[in-house]
Amino acid sequence: MKIKTGDTVKVISGHYKGTIGEVKAVNPKTNKIIVEGVNMIKKSLKPTQANPDGGIVEHEAGIDASNVMIYDEKSKTAGRVGFKTDAKGNKVRINKKADKEIKGGKK
Repeated sequence: MKIKTGDTVKVISGHYKGTIGEVKAVNPKTNKIIVEGVNMIKKSLKPTQANPDGGIVEHEAGIDASNVMIYDEKSKTAGRVGFKTDAKGNKVRINKKADKEIKGGKK
C-alpha cells in the first residue's frame, strides 16, 4: 500500500470530495484507510457499567485507498505516489505531480 499513516491526503471522490486530512490508520488487507474528519458515522452504544447512559458517538469510518491522492501542501497539488532512489540509494516515495519527496508517514 502506497499511503501510510501520517500522510496528508485529498479525497477525490464521494460525498467528502475535495476534503484534505491526515491519515489516522491504514488497513492493507481491506485496502481501507481512515482519514481525519472524513466519512463520519454515528454509532449507538449500549449502556455498560463504565458508561451507564449509553449514547451515540460519532467517529470516522474507513474509505477505500483508491479514493484519495497524496497532497503536497507547499504546491497545493494532489498527485499519485511514485518511487525513486535517492542519492544514498534508498527507495523513497514521491508525489508524481509535484515531483517532490513525501516526508513523514509511519510504516
